[in-house]
Order: sequence, then structure tokens, then C-alpha cells
Amino acid sequence: MLNKFFELDKKGSTVKTEIVAGITTFFTMVYIVFVNPSLLGMAGMDAQVVFVTTCLITAFGTIAMGLFSNLPIALAPAMGLNAFFTFVVVQKLGYSWQIGMGTIFWGSVGLFLLTLLQVRYWFMSAIPLGLRVGIGAGIGLFIALIGFKNMGLVVPNPDTLMALGELHDPKVLMGILGFFIIVVLASRGIHSGVLISIAVITGLALVFDPAVSFHGIISAPPSLGAVVGQVDIAGALDTALLGIIFSFMLVNLFDSSGTLIAVTNKAGIADAQGRFPKMKQALYVDSVSAMVGSYMGTSAISTYIESGSGVSVGGRTGLTAVVVGILFLLTIFFSPLAGVVPAYATAGALVFVGILMASSLIEVQWDDLTEAAPAFITTAMMPFTYSITEGIAFGFISYCILKAFAGRIKEIHPAVAVVSALFILKFIWVG
Repeated sequence: MLNKFFELDKKGSTVKTEIVAGITTFFTMVYIVFVNPSLLGMAGMDAQVVFVTTCLITAFGTIAMGLFSNLPIALAPAMGLNAFFTFVVVQKLGYSWQIGMGTIFWGSVGLFLLTLLQVRYWFMSAIPLGLRVGIGAGIGLFIALIGFKNMGLVVPNPDTLMALGELHDPKVLMGILGFFIIVVLASRGIHSGVLISIAVITGLALVFDPAVSFHGIISAPPSLGAVVGQVDIAGALDTALLGIIFSFMLVNLFDSSGTLIAVTNKAGIADAQGRFPKMKQALYVDSVSAMVGSYMGTSAISTYIESGSGVSVGGRTGLTAVVVGILFLLTIFFSPLAGVVPAYATAGALVFVGILMASSLIEVQWDDLTEAAPAFITTAMMPFTYSITEGIAFGFISYCILKAFAGRIKEIHPAVAVVSALFILKFIWVG
């Protein structure tokens, strides 16, 4: 039955291979069930509930991807969006987490409409490579900055904006150690390095940090009422939040679409134009899951590049994704662990993800300043303004200005010009 439904023979795979691939992908990305509650908990959300909803929406989206698109691709809350939500929308701008999550929901609705109207890939292809790379790399630096902050390596300073933290603090040292554990294990090809690092640092925290206490390992899932159903969808429809909603949509657009292309290429099932079998179904699952995830209060979910680890060991069909989803469902019963993991135990994972995302800067055409400058501005402005929205805005606007005054106005795609104009209007009327 499995062979027939997932076309295992046709894809050159077996049930055993797909199960091994699913387990591999699971251990590569399961760190998100600790990182996401840690980040959203800083926005005032119940960490244990977020742990459970993260498992639920990851399982829902991943199993749906496997059943409807027959692709070995997993989905989970998008790194970058959850950090932007907590540290900018909630902490910096002062919105409640309910309204902040509402902005993510509307951004996901926008992604769904782009998919429904079949303009998603047209819009993505309209954005210059430099800006696309700049957005991804900028989010990487933004996430890394948050990681350094969470481990206490970087602290605020009224004179220099930022300064080095107290290196005699055991929390800082444990955060640094966690980062090196991840990088060393990753360099040796150990896919579960992030999970191992979180486990090791949490174990050390239980010994050396009096604020960290053990609450057990297994329990029945808590009531979800503290998060599910609390998202303020109506309150998020504020003109002051339109730029943030648009940014959430844009980031998810590039993140999910780019990952789909990358993983299907690795699996050898995409053509030269990036198209792959059941592409339409995959896009619908991706965008619908993003809406459901934000409505449940877990941030929008997106396709995960970690899916490539399962592909690397032979995963070729949706059975790999179904196995991943089932494992996340079983993880729900380990919710007490979410309350044990301190922020500095997951900080190394944030810095590591930042490194992976920033590596795309190699694709920028550095010998063409009209391409390089907007890419750099996009990348740099995200951590320096502590805002993904502003980084995207300045990147798009600078691209249009440079191309126009360099006599290359024909290179500006109408979609890029419209987005730039919208950001300019946002700065004029909203600030």
C-alpha cells in the first residue's frame, strides 16, 4: 500500500530508506520545539503551550506535504519571523503578542493569495537576486545578533550602542560553548548537532544555574487555551502595521519558495527552471499551513532546509515527511522539557542558523555596485535598525534609486518599483 501510494519503486526508494530519512530529518530540525517556545516566551506567551502547538502545526504541515505533494519536505515555524515577532513587533514597538501574531496571520493570507492567483513565482522571479540574497542574509545577521544577546555575549551600551558582555558569567560561557558544540558537530556531518548542544547546555544549566529547575520529562499536553484562539486578527488590521504585514509575507515568500527549490534540486526531482512534480499542491500546503500556524499562535510555518538531511540519506517521497510528522506528534508528550531549557541554551542555534543564512552573500554580484550596494544595505540595515521591515524597505528603495540614476532604469521590474513606492508612502504617512 505504501509503495503504491508514495510511488516508492518509481522514485527508486524503499520503505526502510524513507523511514531512516524521516528520522534523520526529524533529529536535524527538532531543535525548533525548544527554540520557538524560548523566543515566543519572551513575547509573553506560555512556553509549554507553544511547545505543544509547535509540534502540532509542524506535524500537520509536514504530513500534509507528504500526503498531498509526495515530497520529502518538512515544515515548521520559520526562523526569523519568530525572532522579528518577539524582538521588534512586541518588545520594540510595544504591540501585544496577540496583535503581533495577527500581523503574521495577515502576511500568511497574502502569501496564500499570491499562491491562489498563481503569481507567487512570477513575483519571486521579479525580485533581483541581490535583494533576495540580501533579505536572507540580513535575517541571518538579525537572528545571530539575537543569539549573541540571549547568551549575554553582547549587551546594550549607551555610549557605543553595544558592548561585550561579562565573560566571567557562567551563562555567557555556556552559551558560547553551545555554539561551538553545534559547529564542531555540524562540520563532522552529525545532523543532530543542534539538539545535542541544547541538551548538553541545559544539563550544565541544571548544575550551575540556580534559576533553572527540572520539571519532569513526560506529561499530558497542557490546555492550549492560553494561546490558541487568542490571536487578535482584527486588531492587526492597523495602517501602522501594513509594512510589517508586507514584510512577513515577503520573507515567507522567499524563504519557503527558495527552500522548496533547493531541496527538490538536491533530491533530483526539479528541472532547470526549478519546477517539480505536484508543485501546485506543495505551494498550497505551504501557504495554508502558514495561515493555520499563525492562527494557532506558533508563527507562520515554512519549508525547512533541514529537509535536505533526509534527502541526503535517500529520502525521495512524501513517506519521509509523514514519518517526520508522526515523530513530532509523539514529541507533544515531552512538553515539560520546554520549561527547563534556558534562553542561552538555544542561543548557539540562533547564531548557527545566522551563519547558514548569511552564506548566500557569495551569490551577490560584488563587481556591480547597483546590485551590490542594495544587497549590502538590505543585509546591514536589518540588524542595525533591529527590523526586518526597514532592511527590506531601504534595500528596495536604494535599488530603484541606483538603477535609475545609473542610467539603467529599464532593469527595474515593475513589481520592484511598486514595492519601493509602497515603502516610501509608508515612511511618509506612517513613519
